[in-house]
Amino acid sequence: MIVLDASVLIAHFESTDAHHRRATQLLVEAAGESLSASPLTLAEVLVGPARTGKLDAARTAIRDLEIANIALSDDAPVRLATLRAATGLRLPDCCVLLAAETAEGAEVATFDARLATAARNRDLQVRN
Repeated sequence: MIVLDASVLIAHFESTDAHHRRATQLLVEAAGESLSASPLTLAEVLVGPARTGKLDAARTAIRDLEIANIALSDDAPVRLATLRAATGLRLPDCCVLLAAETAEGAEVATFDARLATAARNRDLQVRN
C-alpha cells in the first residue's frame, strides 16, 4: 500500500505544478498497488477545487484513482501529538506518517523533503 501525501495528488491534478509530470509518473508506476491517504490529506487536496467550484470533479478524480481513506483511530490525537513533538512536522504531515504506520508495510509517496526524511527515520519506505 502507498500512502499519498497531498503534494503528490495536488501535483498530479494541477498540470502547471512543478512536480506534475513526476506525480503522474509515480501514480502510473503504482498501477496495481493500493493507494490511500489520510482524511486530512484528502481535505488538503480538495481545498483548491472547492475554491474554484471544481469540487465534484476532484472528488471523482480521487474516486477514479481508487484512493482509500485511512480512517483516524480513537487514539489518533495522542499519536499525532507524539509524532508532531518527535518530528517537528506540521500536523498534516504527521497525518501522512500516522496513516502509513497504521497500514502495516505501507510506503509514503511525497515530494516534501522533511516528510520524506521523517518517514525514513521511522523505517518507512519513501517514493518521491
